[in-house]
Amino acid sequence: MKLEDITPTPGSRRRSKLLGRGRSSGHGKTSTRGMNGQGSRKSGNVRTGFEGGQTPLYRRLPKGGFKNVNHKEYVPVNVGDLNDFENNTHVTLDLLIKSGLVRQIKDGVKILGNGELKKSLKVSANAFSASAKEKIESAGGQIEVI
Repeated sequence: MKLEDITPTPGSRRRSKLLGRGRSSGHGKTSTRGMNGQGSRKSGNVRTGFEGGQTPLYRRLPKGGFKNVNHKEYVPVNVGDLNDFENNTHVTLDLLIKSGLVRQIKDGVKILGNGELKKSLKVSANAFSASAKEKIESAGGQIEVI
């Protein structure tokens, strides 16, 4: 079998309608567009959502939600993930990127308290959860808010 021998399954492809080819074709004169109205005109296509002049649905429905312009999006790192580092290491944002725990720093890094910390580390980050602070300090480590 060659590439040029491949054909679609019989019946899966329909021939396109031939329009405006005389009365006997069944699609002559108005070419299936009907007599009057917007759709019968040559540029009768209307944009998506157009409802013939009626206020469209997307404008009738109320806008919802609220976007806080001061919102900070922190990249989360769990305390359990910090066990990858050696004892007494100073964990900084650069070190987190190099180790692959963080891909990009958006508005900062927040250390969360999921997991167990078995090493004493000095951790520098933009924010800490209360449980993360407790776990780092109970393991003999220190925290530093940047």
